[in-house]
Amino acid sequence: MKKLWAPWRVKYLRSKRITKCIFCQSLKAAFKKHVLLKSNYSFCILNIFPYNNGHIMVVPRRHVADISMLENEELLDLFKTLNSARRILDKILKPQGYNLGINIGKIAGAGITSHLHIHLVPRWQGDTNFMPVISNTKVISQSLAELHKQFIKYGRAERYKKIRG
Repeated sequence: MKKLWAPWRVKYLRSKRITKCIFCQSLKAAFKKHVLLKSNYSFCILNIFPYNNGHIMVVPRRHVADISMLENEELLDLFKTLNSARRILDKILKPQGYNLGINIGKIAGAGITSHLHIHLVPRWQGDTNFMPVISNTKVISQSLAELHKQFIKYGRAERYKKIRG
């Protein structure tokens, strides 16, 4: 058997499991370093178990399980935040496409069923390679810390442009 070293995972394996909603907790100290954008009704957060480099989630601030539970202003804000995050990822990573996903309910694939979230996953031609097929392993080419640093930098520039007109 071949081994792929992932020493950063030991911190997760040794950590105490949080039983509260990870998204509600993310705006507090526990996961604050993973939050990328915040708006009145929603925010973006790094996926700490990404499917691909740049995988983020856009989350309503209000704890709801289904998109039908959101008010119109929350829906609009959620998708505006999604659009802002996508523009920033375009500048940082220059993907050739995206997967957007909303999984409502466990049967639909939601890992966190109680708090609605939208997956935004950058894609490139050839980003599926032999690793997942041969060894059931996905290679992520950038650390979360580096992506966070770049996202914040471009996010500030994006907000500055909007303010300046």
